[in-house]
Amino acid sequence: LPEGWSLMKWINEEVQRHMPWKIMIAEDLQGNEYITRRPEDGGQGFSSQWDAAFVNIVRDALVTPSDDDRDLRKVAETLTGLYNHDAFQRIIYTESHDEVANGKSRVSEEIMPGDAHGWFPKKRATLGAALVFTAPGIPMMFQGQEMLADGYFSDDLPLEWEHAEQHRGLVHLYRDLIALRRNLGGHTRGLLGQHTEVYHLNNNDKTLAFIRRDQGGPGDTTLVLANFANRAHDAYIIGLPRGGKWRVRFNSDWTGYDEEFGNFESMDTDAREGIYDDQPFHGTFGLAPYSVLIISQEPG
Repeated sequence: LPEGWSLMKWINEEVQRHMPWKIMIAEDLQGNEYITRRPEDGGQGFSSQWDAAFVNIVRDALVTPSDDDRDLRKVAETLTGLYNHDAFQRIIYTESHDEVANGKSRVSEEIMPGDAHGWFPKKRATLGAALVFTAPGIPMMFQGQEMLADGYFSDDLPLEWEHAEQHRGLVHLYRDLIALRRNLGGHTRGLLGQHTEVYHLNNNDKTLAFIRRDQGGPGDTTLVLANFANRAHDAYIIGLPRGGKWRVRFNSDWTGYDEEFGNFESMDTDAREGIYDDQPFHGTFGLAPYSVLIISQEPG
């Protein structure tokens, strides 16, 4: 309705005029860039909006039973999807009240109904979480997601807080992802940046790698390597944009996150000269099934 459009535009203009530090988020779900475009450019002026494309594509890749049926080309496309060329004009997530209610369930429950706390649900749910915290966008979690809440959501059922103790390692995983996303350690600034490039896509092995960058360089440029298949790689080769040592900051297969995880060895590596993935250097990393590595260099 035109009146609804003009009303929301006016509200956003008033908020920007009187409280410019406030963030205004639209749950529009239509992928309309004008929702977050500036009012002077014909938009509504929201700060950010929920990205239905991201959740639909990534969630489908997580819950699809067969590895062969996961289409990483679609995942790669949604990783780089932006509104108005701004990485932070979209809210990205794998669970919300829409996805976990009204006949639908939590990601872990959708992966393995009746066994949401098993190995496959834990591995693929945390794979999705790692993408949410490393892809361009504002990450959003749904209540209980960090402690593997199962079943479906109903607003008359309280969270089962014993899951937080049962899965305290997974809570730790989310805490680590949040710290890396916020660059609290000073070596993943790229996760705060505007630039994203999916530069390695292997739809046969179901792996992909992408670069996140703000200004670039050591301590900034951050690589994310994801494995969407139930197959381990002892020495997986990817291109590296710079020489020197590349350090594994996060390995979602660490047994500290869950005792059923494999603790697959993923060591730091020294870049070797030679073009690979259109990058001037390359290196090898151990990569566990259904896992994500976050890799960067020391600043300085």
